[in-house]
Amino acid sequence: MSQYAMVIDLDRCVGCHACALACRAEWNIPVPYRRNWVKRLGPANTPHGMSYTFYPGLCNHCDHPVCVEVCPADPVVKEFKDPKSGKTKKMEVAATYKHPFTGAVLIDKERCIGCGACVDACPYHARYLNEELDEPKADKCTFCMERVAHGEVPACVKTCITDARIFGDLSDKNSEVYKLVHEKGAKRLSSKEVDIGPNVYYIGKKKDLHLLAEKCTPHEKTWENVKAPTRRDILMAAIKRIKDKV
Repeated sequence: MSQYAMVIDLDRCVGCHACALACRAEWNIPVPYRRNWVKRLGPANTPHGMSYTFYPGLCNHCDHPVCVEVCPADPVVKEFKDPKSGKTKKMEVAATYKHPFTGAVLIDKERCIGCGACVDACPYHARYLNEELDEPKADKCTFCMERVAHGEVPACVKTCITDARIFGDLSDKNSEVYKLVHEKGAKRLSSKEVDIGPNVYYIGKKKDLHLLAEKCTPHEKTWENVKAPTRRDILMAAIKRIKDKV
């Protein structure tokens, strides 16, 4: 199986937010929601010196996505196709799932019931519930798989003015992301408590990586506090939304 991944170079990131704006424009993301973000970190002292850097974040398309585990939508059998080989595979999935050939974690918007369980479960806070729609739906970064399927890179990668974002197939030993992860030691934001295999990595100076890890690594097992809504809960929420609009 392929696993698409992204490496972000903190030495190159200038905090311009072009990536976040490109994503918003590409996918028509309404304010105040966002699929990716850039947060300022520092200045702050670290064991390696004074650090001032940024945290460009997005969905990590994790190896073991807890958002998938908590989705209460009734599972259905779905057929997936490998964009490279053309091979197909059938799999039972809920409304959010991990693609068996690309490794991307995606949402079937037609089947999403808008309960927000996956939003609450994500320890990286990378999902949101779009309540601007007639029927609220969960949303997040997709690694722009629609663009990737046509040979393009994600919008944030294409727009980055300093080429700070490197995207590719982590299972391809000739890819730049593979070399940055396995040869250059790119780091994940993982902790002992939250070790679910994020596929967004970071490289940069020790002081900046230290500050990033200290400030942005999740430690709370957020998914353990998620209670799947009952059908009655979902129905009552839908009725409330209708009343609010009347």
